[in-house]
Amino acid sequence: MLHLELSCLLLHVLVVFGTELTFELPDNDKQCFYEELEKDVKFELDFQVISGGSYDVDCFVTDPQNNVLYNERKKQYDSFSHVTAMKGVYKVCFSNEFSTFTHKIVYLDFRHGDEEPLMPSMTRTTALTQLESSCVSIHEILKVVADSQTWYRLREANDRTKADHLLERVTFWSIGETVLLFVIGIGQVMLLKSFFTDKKGSVAATT
Repeated sequence: MLHLELSCLLLHVLVVFGTELTFELPDNDKQCFYEELEKDVKFELDFQVISGGSYDVDCFVTDPQNNVLYNERKKQYDSFSHVTAMKGVYKVCFSNEFSTFTHKIVYLDFRHGDEEPLMPSMTRTTALTQLESSCVSIHEILKVVADSQTWYRLREANDRTKADHLLERVTFWSIGETVLLFVIGIGQVMLLKSFFTDKKGSVAATT
């Protein structure tokens, strides 16, 4: 059973085609990624802004002839799928040029191609054997687990960024309140001291 699971895991790794990464996008900047694809190949794009500003970014996709296939502005997250009409280099760009002082951290998942059968024997029209059925079940479960882990990692990173930002704001607010209390306290002491000083001077002048 352990050998079966290891074999299915290896097959799962071999049939995955794509790129998954997290990158930093500075303010007033644009970053592009390039992928050479064959004709009639399906590709899928998923992205999400993890941190920075209003959690939005511009994204557009072009084909080898610079025709715009996808163009969305100020999106926090989105998905896009397309079947290539020609062979060549396809470009995926993210722009933060509308932001003047905040940089963004963006998650990108780019997949292309059709998923191949786990085993060559699965292409036949006959029923699956018990081994093949087990491999298919494990393969589907692994895909669900991988997608769930990615989703939880993104949520964790997003929540951690918001928590750090809230902690920073609370810290600065507490420091400001502390300084204000000291200023008010010292001001009250100086004001009371000035009252007693004026009274003492007026008594001396009368005598």
